[in-house]
Amino acid sequence: MDIFEFLKQLTDPESILSYGGLALLLFVVFAETGLLIGFFLPGDSLIFISGMICVSKPELLGVNIYILITSLSLAAILGNIAGYWFGYKVGPALFKRKDSLIFKKSYLVITQNFYNINGGKTLILGRFLPIIRTFAPILAGVIRIDFKKFMLYNLVGAIAWIGLLAGLGYYFGTNTWVQNNIRYIVIALIITTLIPILIGYIKEKKSK
Repeated sequence: MDIFEFLKQLTDPESILSYGGLALLLFVVFAETGLLIGFFLPGDSLIFISGMICVSKPELLGVNIYILITSLSLAAILGNIAGYWFGYKVGPALFKRKDSLIFKKSYLVITQNFYNINGGKTLILGRFLPIIRTFAPILAGVIRIDFKKFMLYNLVGAIAWIGLLAGLGYYFGTNTWVQNNIRYIVIALIITTLIPILIGYIKEKKSK
């Protein structure tokens, strides 16, 4: 498999689950919440579909819904911790870093604006928003949020994010309409979660 095909697999929820099973699923959740390169990964739809698979094709992941939620929550928690310590070590210098294919300073600005409005709750609310869930723990490290306070928000956010999406996937896993329209549901999830990001970006542009 060439590099293009591998990247395509990483951005397609069904491919991730069929190609790498639970191990790759855990890595993707960890990367999306703890690594700069993770912001483009399909976290929400992936978690939802994994919940569906637990009831419709349990042999694909080889775990029940309780183990799935527990292991994914742990991956999300560890991902945020990795992001926090990365931001803590790099510090404000991250804002001076040049834009690249992976990193854009505008992502940090959007996340910072979200912090300004929601405070520490960003670590909970941001779990449900692409880009913000990747950069929120990093920014928390940059601005040196108390680690105990960070961990409280981290635990609540991870369990809420994984539990809600995987739980909904499991609940609707045997629903024929949902199974037949899963691609449209995935698209709807992506669009819905991107709307607050787009609004924040537009407001940032107008303020400048």
